Amino acid sequence: MFAYLKGKLAFQDPTFVIIDVQGVGYEVKISLHTFSKIKDKESIQLFTYFHVKEDIQALYGFADQHEKGIFQHLISISGVGPSTGLMVLSSLSPEEVEEAILGEDVRTIQAVKGIGAKTAQRIILELKDKIGKSTASGDLINIPSSGRNAIRNEALAALVTLGINKAAAQKSIDNILKGSSGEISLEELIKLALKAA
Repeated sequence: MFAYLKGKLAFQDPTFVIIDVQGVGYEVKISLHTFSKIKDKESIQLFTYFHVKEDIQALYGFADQHEKGIFQHLISISGVGPSTGLMVLSSLSPEEVEEAILGEDVRTIQAVKGIGAKTAQRIILELKDKIGKSTASGDLINIPSSGRNAIRNEALAALVTLGINKAAAQKSIDNILKGSSGEISLEELIKLALKAA
């Protein structure tokens, strides 16, 4: 129904954004991968997937067609819904998902919260022939200690939104921040916490 939305970034959170398209605000669920690509922009374009169920209508947005394609492949698998698809793309980059599938790396996919061994094997079995290889590079930002509380709070809010127990999320985040040298991005913090939770 909606191929993409282009407009002003009215509100952003690591798990969703509101895009103002000529006075209409669209709430769009996003992955951490997309959040990292759009967080410093005023105007954005997201490629969208419109999900409709008896009781839910939701828009999912992606920074590029590649990520949207991976998401659509993932949700085509029995037992993988849109929330799980976003969880995969919040824990792993699209390229990491492809590498895990092509390399038949059940462990990496199973490390994503909510995915068991059988689902991970099903993802690999059903998607191996559909997925092509690509590469990626991640950017790190330096966070001064004064900004660490804000990053911690944003990460905690995102993890709770993704369904992680608040106490477990706080513990994971605090352990990661204690062990980091000060150079960690919000996305990386959330990814590490997702793996630890």
